Amino acid sequence: MPAFWEEPDFDDHETVHFVRDRESGLTAIIALHSTHLGPGAGGTRFWHYADPAMAMRDALRLSRGMSYKNAMAGLPMGGGKAVILADADRTKTPAMLASFGDAVESLGGRYVTAEDVGISEADMVAVSRRTRHVTGLPVTQGGSAGGDPGPFTAYGIFLGIKAAVKQQLGKADMSGVHVAVQGTGSVGGGLARLLAAEGAKLTLADVDQVRAAGLAAELGVQQASPDAIMDIPCDVFSPNALGAVLDDAGIARLQAPVVAGGANNQLARRQHGQTLAARGILYAPDYVINAGGIIAVALEYLAREQGETCTLETVRRRIEQIPNRLLQIWADAASTGRSSDQVADAMAQSLIGR
Repeated sequence: MPAFWEEPDFDDHETVHFVRDRESGLTAIIALHSTHLGPGAGGTRFWHYADPAMAMRDALRLSRGMSYKNAMAGLPMGGGKAVILADADRTKTPAMLASFGDAVESLGGRYVTAEDVGISEADMVAVSRRTRHVTGLPVTQGGSAGGDPGPFTAYGIFLGIKAAVKQQLGKADMSGVHVAVQGTGSVGGGLARLLAAEGAKLTLADVDQVRAAGLAAELGVQQASPDAIMDIPCDVFSPNALGAVLDDAGIARLQAPVVAGGANNQLARRQHGQTLAARGILYAPDYVINAGGIIAVALEYLAREQGETCTLETVRRRIEQIPNRLLQIWADAASTGRSSDQVADAMAQSLIGR
């Protein structure tokens, strides 16, 4: 197995910490890609990896994505990510969370953590008992930001999809626009409800088919199998589950003029953005369209550090800037002939001094 710095996803990361606590059973990786703009901010993923090397690749890719995401969102935060390697039974204990909190604290504020896949608000509360460098904590005051970042992420994606539909299809609203939603968790489910409320036609899929069926029944929309969702003829394919679905085979299956969703690292490799562009598919770079959650938790953290309260109105105003950033990216891509991901990457790299 090659050293992690020989991995294709290692991008001159500042530090990569391997955390092992035998007593609690914790095994984790904390990757800091860049602290050029501020402390590295990004959630903690709790996941069982059949191949531990995939955990390292996740930590490297996700932390780089957070650097780009925070920079493009105009936040004074760098990029970091943590991955807790779960066993096959996904055993999670208070001792394990406490140990992870100690690991975050040991970094002295260079890393700020929050929820991600497999981690709940309650888990973040447990971590916060060992370190203050945690955000996305439950709301304690009406009208203030905080809690699960999923709904904020969904709101930003919803606005981004509307911008993409207007850009690519010339439609000013979502009435009758067919969106194939892959993933119906906190983000995908919230997005589906927002789209349905505006009259969109939806097809839903999730590896948890019972969850997808429940949401489809609630909204009165169609359900597809997880294996079939990328083959659905539609106006928008919206990936909101795990990443790397846009590889050669996946892109060849698409029957949609727009790809816009909340999954991180949707492109299996960087060249796949060019593959989408060559097919005439408008792509919303994932770390731009899905920034709503980090905007919410970062503003919450920054306000708390200053002894202030961050309001929901403040968060929503910042999230509502996402469509303008996408329009700028697409305009630049059209004028230069570069793919939208190349344009976004260049903008982000300039902002973080790379």
